[in-house]
Amino acid sequence: MRSVLRATAFLLAGLVADVSAISKITRQGRYLYNSTQDRFYIQGVAYQEQGTVISSAANAFGEPSSFIDPLSNGTACQRDLPFLQQLKVNTIRAYSVNSSLNHDDCMQLFSNAGIYTIIDLTLPVNGSIDRASPSWSTNLLNLYTDTIDAFAKYDNVLAYNVGNEVVIQSNGTDVAAYVKAAARDIKAYLTSKSSSALVGYASIDGTSDFKDPLANYLSCDPSNGNSGSTSIDLYGLNNYEWCGNSTFEASYAGVEGDFAGYNVPAYFSEFGCITAGARDWTEVAALFSSQMSPVWSGGLAFSYFPATSVQGQFGMVNISADGSTVTPLPDFDTLVTQYGQVNAPNTPLQGAAGSTSYPGCPAQNATWLASPNLPPTPDNAACACLEQDLSCQFTPEISNYTIVVGELLDAGCSLLAQAGGNCNDISSSGASGTYGRVSYCDPPTKLSFVFTQYYQANNRNPVSCSFAGNATVNGGAPSDVSSANAAATACFASVSAVFTPTSPVTASSSATGSSTSKSGSSNGALPLIGDLRVFWGLGLALSMAIASGVWTLA
Repeated sequence: MRSVLRATAFLLAGLVADVSAISKITRQGRYLYNSTQDRFYIQGVAYQEQGTVISSAANAFGEPSSFIDPLSNGTACQRDLPFLQQLKVNTIRAYSVNSSLNHDDCMQLFSNAGIYTIIDLTLPVNGSIDRASPSWSTNLLNLYTDTIDAFAKYDNVLAYNVGNEVVIQSNGTDVAAYVKAAARDIKAYLTSKSSSALVGYASIDGTSDFKDPLANYLSCDPSNGNSGSTSIDLYGLNNYEWCGNSTFEASYAGVEGDFAGYNVPAYFSEFGCITAGARDWTEVAALFSSQMSPVWSGGLAFSYFPATSVQGQFGMVNISADGSTVTPLPDFDTLVTQYGQVNAPNTPLQGAAGSTSYPGCPAQNATWLASPNLPPTPDNAACACLEQDLSCQFTPEISNYTIVVGELLDAGCSLLAQAGGNCNDISSSGASGTYGRVSYCDPPTKLSFVFTQYYQANNRNPVSCSFAGNATVNGGAPSDVSSANAAATACFASVSAVFTPTSPVTASSSATGSSTSKSGSSNGALPLIGDLRVFWGLGLALSMAIASGVWTLA
């Protein structure tokens, strides 16, 4: 009954909300400002219903194998709006969205209510940069730009995140080079579309030996020319240090000092520790105080919907089985009180915020491995050209062929080495800053390239183009570029290392057998087994590695 009364009390406010254009948020120096030149603080919640989580030793982060698009169901958004308004949130974060679905109802509803969105461009499992075997590739670029195209018409997209907790430890920091390349290309793409949305990243918290250089690396200028072309615009930190009724000195003084001189706007992309019992949300008062406002621009409480992690159960509300009713939990009531008392300082004024400077990148050392030399911009046209010209092509026997990619790449490269060849052209290293010319193509194209090299090394013996029935001879390959190297030379001859991406061309994709169609159910659930090329984030040799970019906690 309580949930029904609350929803009824706030329903009118949701229906008659101001329909004028939502204020445009801009970045000035290291702060955010609205159209009246007041400081803008992110006062929000994580807003994503958890998908199916299959627990296993290989899934240490408890990452879901499916997701439910939270912005595709207008009825659910209308159901939740009164509760979001009670919380007085101005921003929600969606971790996975399906670009093939319609988001008009939710986005307009939230815009009318003055609620912005931060949208992660990644998808669970195979739709993000793989921590263990990273690649910034055509399939990921296309996934990201498809999502941007789907949301470009909405005025309440504050930022797009190119990754979430991709770098998680000091011995794997070389993966940051791929995240920075993604930020560079997505930033250029947004500029080409005259979009004012910011490019963000959400980092895991951790030891300062990788957390601090990561933040600096993602906002640095590799050329030392004070250019922001490769820098993120907004840095998020998933921070859970404030547990129970703590204090600034005990929980936040360290991170405040770490980011004291940071050059771009920063916020807590998640907060809300659950290890000390019921959450008092007393960190809200500190986060929005004059003590922290010189560094931080607010944060997002985790999570509106129930979410299970290895730390325990998060969530502020329960949703009935039929999806019609919201029942607030004690966490919700407490956060209503804490958010209701926020009165963040309006300093510095926009005119005094200065401009953003972009320092040089942190030097590589034993704990910071990422090179300032970034991967090239993935070129759809070059990869499509290459695949159709390769004489031995990957033609999988099963529809869900991501499960065999790693084994086939391992087998192909091993056989190729025995024949005197190598897989250097499909390999890359964020630590050395070297990237093979085919390294940014999607996994099927990489497989076809390796298969063709081996096929050629065996004098084009048809038996050598089998790979357990997963490859076939391409009779349509032009005779003058029948070898893999010749095909790559022809297709990549005029490719630039860095350029402004464009949306994928359907005709080009169709020519190579890559479908641009997307699947999704009416309720926004996506099982991640439709167009596998689109959702692949796998690198060279790890077929089922758990990829980064989703929203559950370590």
